[in-house]
Amino acid sequence: MAIYRVTVKSPKISNGIRIERGMSVDVVTNSISNPVVTNGGQAVVDAFMRIYGVDIKRLGALSMAYLDCQRIG
Repeated sequence: MAIYRVTVKSPKISNGIRIERGMSVDVVTNSISNPVVTNGGQAVVDAFMRIYGVDIKRLGALSMAYLDCQRIG
């Protein structure tokens, strides 16, 4: 199992949803691949919804342009 920390690189506001630089979530995955691009990023979407109540997929920020992903474990 791998643990990734996904952090917002730049703020974005769209569809009444807002994310700020520095917001981060930890994602645990069975894969060693980047969770932002694996399975359509569903693990990352679920983590942001659970922690912040933000749907980053609906916001259009589920991409490496807005998110930084680092393996921490």
